[in-house]
Amino acid sequence: MKCTWVHRVDAVSCLAVSTDESLLYSVSWDRTLKVWRTSDFKCLESVANAHEDAINSVLASADGNVYTGSADRRIKMWRKLQGSNNHKPVNLLETHSSGVNALAVNSYGSLLCSGSSDGAIFVWEKEDESGKMVAMVSLQGHSQSILCLSFVSGIVFSGSADKTIRIWVSAGKNYSCMAVLQGHQGPVKCLPAVVNHYGPSDSFSVYSGSLDCSIKVWHISLSPF
Repeated sequence: MKCTWVHRVDAVSCLAVSTDESLLYSVSWDRTLKVWRTSDFKCLESVANAHEDAINSVLASADGNVYTGSADRRIKMWRKLQGSNNHKPVNLLETHSSGVNALAVNSYGSLLCSGSSDGAIFVWEKEDESGKMVAMVSLQGHSQSILCLSFVSGIVFSGSADKTIRIWVSAGKNYSCMAVLQGHQGPVKCLPAVVNHYGPSDSFSVYSGSLDCSIKVWHISLSPF
């Protein structure tokens, strides 16, 4: 077991691993984005003031892009420079009217979900080969902050400070809330979801962690809808 201690001047808010598992991305409320090599945990890059406010979320997409979401209400898309360890911002997404808390991307990297403190969720679509993302639809239903998101097989799962989980199903470019899961007594803070390979193709297992100190496991089948 190898343990590496790294000092940050504020809380580390989120981590993400590149799809080839060679890089680790960390973001902090100190507004920095750091890139680490997983083979030896060397810091390859540190971007100071990557955002204008605390960075709440980071994710690495299968298409090679990296996304950061911040309390400054913006999402930045970063791309690794060819032949270099450095990353540069290549797109700025500015539709949210409050801080961005959570991000999720589909398996192809063509769709991005973002959730903010005002309860809004945006679904972004890759517009063309340049990789530019445009807001496709806004999902409204939660009454408080979005704290976590998962995007699995075209289904969006959202967890909120309103203590509920919502399941959003797409029909073309439109999304409808097909279920609201209630049971937690506190905000839902984390929400991984996976396809069930042992059951119907439209069934999922959802794991929710809450500030009520509990973890719940949900088995979801969309066939009745």
